[in-house]
Amino acid sequence: MKKVAFLICLLVLISCKKETEETFGQPNPTEVSQTPEQLGKSIFEGKGNCVACHRIDEKLVGPSVKDIAKIYKTQNGDLVSFLKDEAKPIVDPPQYEVMKTNLALTKEMSDEELKGLEAYIYSKTK
Repeated sequence: MKKVAFLICLLVLISCKKETEETFGQPNPTEVSQTPEQLGKSIFEGKGNCVACHRIDEKLVGPSVKDIAKIYKTQNGDLVSFLKDEAKPIVDPPQYEVMKTNLALTKEMSDEELKGLEAYIYSKTK
């Protein structure tokens, strides 16, 4: 069953991934002065492709962003460490095998990008 869930998630990620288009003269979104939340939102919806499995208010393949933020805040979890694959999951641990494929993306992100993603997720509890 885990293999089937993993394959479904992998297919969703592959089929839903946005292709980026380079435009001459336009700055890279991460190079433009943004708040951490804005940077996090652009990563969540773009480069990180988090939106393929997570919704703000509802569980899709993965838990909702609001649930992730709430649980990490109440349990004093380190979301950035999890995204670096340096900490165990505290939200829906059985889904970890599905999320593990995406950790390859987040492990390559800069600390600034990960902090931005964290800020965006935590902003959804307000």
